[in-house]
Amino acid sequence: MKDVMTRALVLRTGHFREIDIWLKLLLPGSGIQTAFAFGGAKSKHRFPGCLDVLNTLNCRLRTSGRGQFLTLEEACLLEGPVTLRSNWSRMGLAANCLRFLEVLDVSADNAEAAFALVEALRSTLESRASVSQLFPLFFRFALACRVGYAPDLVRCGLCGRSLGQTLAFFQVSEGLMLCAGCRHSPETVRQQLPVSWPVRRLLLAVQKDEPRDWQDLANVEDRRACSTLIDGFIQYHLGIVWDRGGFRKL
Repeated sequence: MKDVMTRALVLRTGHFREIDIWLKLLLPGSGIQTAFAFGGAKSKHRFPGCLDVLNTLNCRLRTSGRGQFLTLEEACLLEGPVTLRSNWSRMGLAANCLRFLEVLDVSADNAEAAFALVEALRSTLESRASVSQLFPLFFRFALACRVGYAPDLVRCGLCGRSLGQTLAFFQVSEGLMLCAGCRHSPETVRQQLPVSWPVRRLLLAVQKDEPRDWQDLANVEDRRACSTLIDGFIQYHLGIVWDRGGFRKL
C-alpha cells in the first residue's frame, strides 16, 4: 500500500456504514477521487471535525494493495466556510457549482486550476454582500475556460479583426465570436446568438478574473442573452445539460 500526503477539497460526503464515511474529493494533482474514511463519523483524533463539504484538507490518503480504492487515513482542516453553511441560498449556489464540477470530471492536467477556482468560489460566497443569481452559470463558463474550452471573445473567429465594443455574434457550434461582416459568410450559416458589448465584457471578466470580481448585468435582455450563450456553449462543447434537477452528460 502507498501513502500520499496532499491537499483535498471536499465536494460531497455520505455514510455507508454506521461510523464510516465516503467522500468525493478534488485533489490538485489528480482530479476528482472517491475515498473512504473508515471510522470517520466517530474518530476525533484522525478527523477532528473536518469532513464537511467545501472544506480544504491536508490529508493522508492510502491506495489499496490492488489500487481499487483510496482510504482517507487522517485529515486536518486547512480552510473552510464559517458563515456560509447558515446561508441556505448561498449553499444552494455552491451545491449547483459542485455538481457541475463532478459531472465535468476534471482531469489531472486541469485539477490545479479547478481546485483554485472552487476555493475562490467558496471565499466569494462567504464574503461578498451580494452575488448574481447567474453565479452558477458564470462558474460553469469559468471552469470550462480553465480546462481548455475558452473561446476568443475579442476577435472575429473568421477574419481575425478586433470586435471592439460593437455588437458581435456567437456561433455556438464552433465556439466562435463573429463580426457583423462575417456572420453571413457561407461557413457560418449555423446557430448564432447576438452578443452585446456589456455581455461580452462580463464574459471576458468571468473568463479571466477571480469570482469575487464577477459583476451582474443590469439589463434583463443582456442577462437572458448571457444565460443562453453559456448554456448553449456548455451543452455543445462539453455535452452537459441540466435535466430534472441535476446535470447529466449527453
